[in-house]
Amino acid sequence: MTGLASAFRVLAAAAATLLAVTAAAPTAQARPEPKAPEEFVALSSVDPTIIQEMRYPTAHNFMGVPVDGYRKPLCILTRPAARALHDAQTRLLRRGYSLKVYDCYRPQRAVDHFVRWAKDLDDETMKGEFYPRVDKTRLFADGYIAEKSGHSRGSTVDLTLVKLPAAPTPPYRPGSPQVSCYAPAAERFPDNSVDMGTGFDCFDTLSHTDDPRIQGTQRANRQFLKKTLTDAGFVNLAEEWWHYTFKPELFPDTYFDFPVTQRSVAGH
Repeated sequence: MTGLASAFRVLAAAAATLLAVTAAAPTAQARPEPKAPEEFVALSSVDPTIIQEMRYPTAHNFMGVPVDGYRKPLCILTRPAARALHDAQTRLLRRGYSLKVYDCYRPQRAVDHFVRWAKDLDDETMKGEFYPRVDKTRLFADGYIAEKSGHSRGSTVDLTLVKLPAAPTPPYRPGSPQVSCYAPAAERFPDNSVDMGTGFDCFDTLSHTDDPRIQGTQRANRQFLKKTLTDAGFVNLAEEWWHYTFKPELFPDTYFDFPVTQRSVAGH
């Protein structure tokens, strides 16, 4: 009996040890998510009137899948950039327009996702809409994809203009027929923005802000957006009519990786 009791004690001790290790394992492996510095805010807390159509938490983007790090359709920016957008919005509302943002702060993990996708030459799911004239082998060389993005520093935003009252944007349906991003506005995805000559994230030289082929109303719309944001302290990226960075940047050399979620800026 003594030997049997001893054996039971050994088994019980082993079971207790295994249970303790199993229970502790997730805690030991889990790492707390990084949070945004206090200087970051949700744009809606500064200006709730700016329309948000955040593309990267959805499948309607050049990869065709939700992007890593975007857990909520939420625009996060440094506070000075958000306040500058508010100033621009205030002037636009008086003229019957609103800003609409497509992307704001972008986690480094999202940029890493872009890079992995760009290296997978077999994945051309969204080529018909976003890069019909660009060979995927050229995405890095032509500057469409890079291993770092100014968006990760928190003061860069992708945006457009919407004439008020804003028409509803139909929901994107994955697998629907693709129309090139530089097709006439009446043919491409029915975004409710003014006609800028191409859609957002169009990998094509027609997206260059001052491309001479863009004329008439399309050119006027681009210049209206550019002047409005330049007056508010933003600088345009010449290759993308939608891309603006507020200057001076609070974090010119820091690439953040906290996820896009309300929790990242809670209490700010």
